[in-house]
Amino acid sequence: MAKNLKIVFLGGIGEIGKNMTAFEYGDDIIVVDAGLGFPDDTMPGIDLVVQDVTWLIRNKDRVKGYVITHGHEDHIGALPYVLNDVPATIYGSRLTLALIDNKLREHPGIKVKAVSVKARSVVKIGEFQVEFVHVNHSVAGCFALAITTPVGVVFHSGDFKIDFTPVDGQVIDLTRIGEIGKKGVALLMCESTSVERKGFSLSETVVGERIGEIFDRNKDKRIFVATFSSNVHRIQQLLDIAERNGRKVAFSGRSMINVTDTAMKIGEMRVTNKSMIIDIANVPNYKENEVVVILTGSQGEPNSALLRMSTGEFNKIHLGPNDTVILSSSPIPGNEKSVNNVVNNLIKRGVNVVYESLAEVHASGHACEDELKIIHSLIKPHFFIPVHGEHKHLKKHADLAMRLGMNKRNIAIPEVGDMWELSSTTLKKIATVPSGARLIDGKGSGTSDSNVIRDRMTLSEEGICVIGIGFNKVTGAIISGPDIMTKGLVYMEEMEEVIPEVKAVVIETLEKNGIKMDDLTSVRNIIRRDVQGYFFAKKKRRPMVVTMIQMMCETC
Repeated sequence: MAKNLKIVFLGGIGEIGKNMTAFEYGDDIIVVDAGLGFPDDTMPGIDLVVQDVTWLIRNKDRVKGYVITHGHEDHIGALPYVLNDVPATIYGSRLTLALIDNKLREHPGIKVKAVSVKARSVVKIGEFQVEFVHVNHSVAGCFALAITTPVGVVFHSGDFKIDFTPVDGQVIDLTRIGEIGKKGVALLMCESTSVERKGFSLSETVVGERIGEIFDRNKDKRIFVATFSSNVHRIQQLLDIAERNGRKVAFSGRSMINVTDTAMKIGEMRVTNKSMIIDIANVPNYKENEVVVILTGSQGEPNSALLRMSTGEFNKIHLGPNDTVILSSSPIPGNEKSVNNVVNNLIKRGVNVVYESLAEVHASGHACEDELKIIHSLIKPHFFIPVHGEHKHLKKHADLAMRLGMNKRNIAIPEVGDMWELSSTTLKKIATVPSGARLIDGKGSGTSDSNVIRDRMTLSEEGICVIGIGFNKVTGAIISGPDIMTKGLVYMEEMEEVIPEVKAVVIETLEKNGIKMDDLTSVRNIIRRDVQGYFFAKKKRRPMVVTMIQMMCETC
């Protein structure tokens, strides 16, 4: 029986982030990308979200390599949490590998072989032959992938846009993409993030021109530009603009400093005059028209320099009417409120704030509708799977493919955890594998349905009531308490009424049910039940109730 290609979707389908797809043929598996996601409002205290890689762990002896399309967190951020369990060689561009190396340094003990590849490089990984095709995006060193398998070619777009005037002059390799399409492509997997936007995405060069114009209009002001640290080409343009205007440059934010240092070391970013780079602490020593600060915090991140500057809590720099802040980014979905708070705080301080809705100071790195049409027309795939997007994006992209002439039966929209099989004539779902999310919490991790997350949600929404009781360990009589403490549950003016009533509920519960000295768990449970019942009847709240029991003697 002929072998077929199996495709396992472990993340990045029906969601933005957590991108990871495994390709299996025979005894060999390769993994494309290993990205993280960010927590939402249902994950209090969680730092990062990564994939459930149970299936990879079960098959780790067959995993031959990780093929990384580019160096954004949603494509490389999970590597430290995957490589420990499933080690394998990593393939990527020089900048991508440098960013991964920075990340792995924060996780001592992970040793991995990395292979740097260039555009049009071809590497053989087990049964797979992977060609790296240069594309434009909002970080340098990005590739689409042409994966040759025994059943045909799979073209994976990665994240891309078609920019005919990129900062580095390296236009997306449409020539090679067209050649691959002419030879025949069995399956196209194409990103869908900006499919709802008509036309073409804005060129990065246009953003540089607009920011240059803002510099010209603010010659006498101190200028701050907040952007993503990974957008090396944006930062390069800012450096060039600053040099033309005779301004010193200070970087702020750990990731900004790390990425710019790395990019300069490997030649992806250039500074003709290194004396123009100054420390953030020295900014107040220069006149306002002599300096520009490039910093992170464009998403309103807690503890970011920009957020602290907006509230006056940044001890090195204080913003005012003679400052201009440019937010050279767009809010990631879910961050809109945080960004608006930063903008409002800056405006209250008299700062001149420029953001995307006021000027062309940001360009998306994702292909809009007309750019997607070009890729479909060049590739002309037999089958199509839209990836990298929420369900609404995937459906819209599938509709676009049908408008371009694809048969609906040849288009599939998978779910995370699906295993699909590709043969020379068919594409079908054949199984599901363990999937979902692992929640990274400091140095620990758990799942979204864990008791920890449920308890945190209860604490954040309902509060807590702690009950302390001391029992005579011989007779079972109450020696001390019940003592009641609440947090986040009742207002101060209600305490005088609530505390005595809760005590009365506890005493009545114990008198009615008795105390089983050999089963203190049941004692805690009945107290929790009745106290929660009291709070629901009285306050329509269901707090977490914790009962602390101490067995004592009369003389203790």
